[in-house]
Amino acid sequence: MHKPLPLQCISLNFRGIQYAQAMLFAIEEINNSTDLLPGISLGYKIYDACVFIARGLTVALALANGNELVFAPTKASCARPAQVQAIMGGTFSSPCMAISTVIGPFHIPLISHLATCACLSDKTKYPSFLRTIPSDYYQSRALAQLVKHFGWTWVGAIRTNDDYGNNGMATFAETAQQLGICLEYSVSVFRTDPPDKIRKIVDIIKASTSKVIVTFLSPTDLYLIIHELHNLTGYQWVGTEAWIFDFQTAANDRHHILDGAIGLSIPKAHVSGMREFMLDVRALNSSSDEIFTKFWEKLFRCKFNRSKSAAMNQSECTGHEDLTGVQNSFTDMSLMPIFYNVYKGVYAVAHALHRILGCNTTCNNKVQLNSFMILQHIRKIQFKTKEGDEVYFNENGDPPAKYEIINWQSTENGIVDFVPVGLYDTSLSADKQLNLQNKTLIWAQNSQQVPLSVCSENCPPGTRKVLQKGKPVCCYDCLRCAEGEISNITDSILCVRCNPEFWSNERRDACVKKEAEFLSYEEVMGALLTAASVTGTCLTAVVAFIFFRYRQTPIVRANNSELSFLLLFSLTLCFLCSLTFIGRPSEWSCMLRHAAFGITFVLCISCVLGKTIVVLMAFRATLPGSNVMKWFGPAQQRLSVLGFTLIQVVICILWLTISPPFPFKNFKTFNDKIILECALGSAVGFWAVLGYIGLLAMLCFFLAFLARKLPDNFNEAKFITFSMLIFCAVWITFIPAYVSSPGKFSVAVEIFAILASSFGLLICVFAPKCYIILLKPEKNTKKNMMGKGHQNHFD
Repeated sequence: MHKPLPLQCISLNFRGIQYAQAMLFAIEEINNSTDLLPGISLGYKIYDACVFIARGLTVALALANGNELVFAPTKASCARPAQVQAIMGGTFSSPCMAISTVIGPFHIPLISHLATCACLSDKTKYPSFLRTIPSDYYQSRALAQLVKHFGWTWVGAIRTNDDYGNNGMATFAETAQQLGICLEYSVSVFRTDPPDKIRKIVDIIKASTSKVIVTFLSPTDLYLIIHELHNLTGYQWVGTEAWIFDFQTAANDRHHILDGAIGLSIPKAHVSGMREFMLDVRALNSSSDEIFTKFWEKLFRCKFNRSKSAAMNQSECTGHEDLTGVQNSFTDMSLMPIFYNVYKGVYAVAHALHRILGCNTTCNNKVQLNSFMILQHIRKIQFKTKEGDEVYFNENGDPPAKYEIINWQSTENGIVDFVPVGLYDTSLSADKQLNLQNKTLIWAQNSQQVPLSVCSENCPPGTRKVLQKGKPVCCYDCLRCAEGEISNITDSILCVRCNPEFWSNERRDACVKKEAEFLSYEEVMGALLTAASVTGTCLTAVVAFIFFRYRQTPIVRANNSELSFLLLFSLTLCFLCSLTFIGRPSEWSCMLRHAAFGITFVLCISCVLGKTIVVLMAFRATLPGSNVMKWFGPAQQRLSVLGFTLIQVVICILWLTISPPFPFKNFKTFNDKIILECALGSAVGFWAVLGYIGLLAMLCFFLAFLARKLPDNFNEAKFITFSMLIFCAVWITFIPAYVSSPGKFSVAVEIFAILASSFGLLICVFAPKCYIILLKPEKNTKKNMMGKGHQNHFD
């Protein structure tokens, strides 16, 4: 809505004067040298662009056309036309970009001492641009690595809203993302921004949770921020070379907001004679030159006045003022590394001219100079300064990147001391580029403790990171690893499952070997079952002894003593085979336990079946005219027992041959335990063994049930019936209990079924006989056993 005001330089900047002085020092040194450009004097022209892009373009075009306005002309005559061979400057990246774009087609070299934007390395856009300060391509990455080194993953970012700030921060953000660093906010500021915008930026800083602020700011823009922050301290500032070692910036920080700041600076430099030359202001005293008149008046805070009435005025400039005791940005030599960059730029042009002119003892003045020729030689130049520093440019016109790491440390009198605490050198390998010295660093609020600036605390071992929805990757929750999974590093993004034989510990940070579980003799349950097995074996032995001792008595003889002893032998084996189920499973124990169990039980049932058939046949034999017993005598009884048992033996041999049981580690039943058990191998073989036992048991039960009421005083069939009833009940109950019992309890169920059925047979078949033998011997007679029975039968 309003016409912009014309661009005017409204004040004098001492830093600009210092840069000009550094250039003059180099030119004077070259002109007085007999080794470099002998017989040739360099001329110069100084222009003030006032940091305005438009003004910079104006003077650049004026230089290219030769119709320039000269602010500080040289009065010496030149042997050649006043054709510009190279331009030194400018100070900031944006003006350099504009100037280089304009003068690029003319191939006029533009050598900057302070423009660091990485974009200027693009030779397709800026073909004639070179610089003596490293590119922000390296500085941005160095800052990101510095931030990462101190563990700051949650930072704020403020940049100058120009090419320097925007490009530098973009590169930093890209590198930071690769290193796992997140920006909570990224805001821009420019010195012409209205106060409202500055206050909004300050409000963002106050509302943030990050305690580290990374800056790509010029000193002027930084001052706008800290002026508005007032005395809000506690933030850790990380800065670039633009302000980190600038004495004037530290002087403007009256509230010590920047105390403890850390950042990158150009390495310290010393050029003999430069300081003295720059502070020799008398050489600049020329009242006829407007720019230096203003300089003198501002430096000594006086005023030139030619009227005699003002001669006695104390504020009048005499031109003979003494610089001793004056302290301002002009007398501050903290930017000596930047002045050295100006010095190296001038010498680069001189060395290029020295080569072009073929200078040895004298120079060839007849060589026709042109800017393209000079540009090509400057790109290839390589020399050492008198201080021993090597100067050269790479293919992008950039020098090698090397930075000092500076820490702001307040002294007792409140003055900031710029303490070098490390070095960043891109010429070294990637893992050695960042090198922090073993020095005490001072942080925000003069703390010696490294500040913490993270969105989320580190996830300890035993947990994994889970990103918070809608937030950057640095904001996450720590979830405990699931059972069987671990994480043994900090900030793990996933939990690793343990190997099948291992399980996670309570802290979920290590895998521990799973406990191997099996039914052992040492535990209570194993000991009880062992005791029951041994007890059953002993009872069987006692019964066998009793039967052997009274083998000639009627009750033993009447119940087929041969089958009785065979049955007692098989019961002994049944009790003992249960012991094979206890202990750590092995290949042999797995095969033995099932085969022994199957064969001994069939032998046992076969004996009982034989006894049952004997009872039935004995009754048939008492009928008139019956001779059935001749078909089931002792030989036939032995053959039947042998035949029934051989069938089971064949089944077991086939099972053990084709697919035998084998030791197996069960990882599925329990997560934190390994169940050592015997796999069946062939399930068909296992159930064939059980099925055959069940078939014989059912047949025996059926026959005994038929003979339970036969007219005998001591009929064994009713006891066999009851024993088979117990046997079948136990094994019918065993099947669901076995299938549903976990781990070693399934083995215990099987042992219990073996012992219960064995005790059932022992007690039901032999207990009544032992009772008669031991406690009722008067009934152990043939008359008592047969008399009543025969009377009832024949009645």
